[in-house]
Amino acid sequence: MRELKVLGLDVDGRHIICEHDDPAEKFKVRIDERLRAALRGDDEPVGQTQIEIEVSHGLRPKDIQARIRAGASVEQVAAATGGDPARIERFAHPVLLERSRAAELATAAHPLLADGPAVLTLLETVTTAFVNRGLSTDGIAWDAWRNEDGRWTVRLAWKAGRTDNVAHFRFVPGAHGGTVCALDDAATELVDPDFERPLRPLAPVAQLNFDEPDPSVRPHAEAPAAPEAPAASPDPESPPAPAEPETSPRARRGKPQVPAWEDVLLGVRSSGSR
Repeated sequence: MRELKVLGLDVDGRHIICEHDDPAEKFKVRIDERLRAALRGDDEPVGQTQIEIEVSHGLRPKDIQARIRAGASVEQVAAATGGDPARIERFAHPVLLERSRAAELATAAHPLLADGPAVLTLLETVTTAFVNRGLSTDGIAWDAWRNEDGRWTVRLAWKAGRTDNVAHFRFVPGAHGGTVCALDDAATELVDPDFERPLRPLAPVAQLNFDEPDPSVRPHAEAPAAPEAPAASPDPESPPAPAEPETSPRARRGKPQVPAWEDVLLGVRSSGSR
């Protein structure tokens, strides 16, 4: 870095004329607020100038802080810009403190219900809802960020079993702590006075009828059973039916009779007629 020597002001009064060892080479420096602050010895503008020089390859400090203020994390900004997380955290630290403070103030605000602000604060209401539902308040986490319209959004995060849950509120600072209103169903159920409803309702289980066969499954074809003849009731007035002979008709006729010898001589037939 070369050192310059101040010669004086330019004719327009807006620049300072400087020179190096070679008198033929002149330099002109514009007089602005940064130069005036440096001459006065103000540390904040000088430090801000150094920060802008350090991150000239990426986002400016105010752009980084705008993203952090809108809800982004240091890791998200670093991944989006390709910058060093440690350097980005330097700019994000005051904004993270601002977000934490806004979330803390929101817990002291009063939920806005249909009939007006509640008597209990948001933190007291949420704690009561968790206790009545058998949930622990040890793992809850509060966060806040500012939207483009300048209003604050507050997020409550907790874990029930293996499920991660979140609820969002709109925080409006004001007298007596300000007010908060629910932005989603989870937040509405937390601040609703009716605590008998489950926080995470389960879908009803379909009732299955195991007695009825499945129409999509065809049963195996079976041969139809022969209908049984109805048994005849005995009639005492009717005579009993004659018994069927046990022998077949062929057996009943028997073999043809052979005529005797004398019948053949006398002309007698086998039937006995002459």
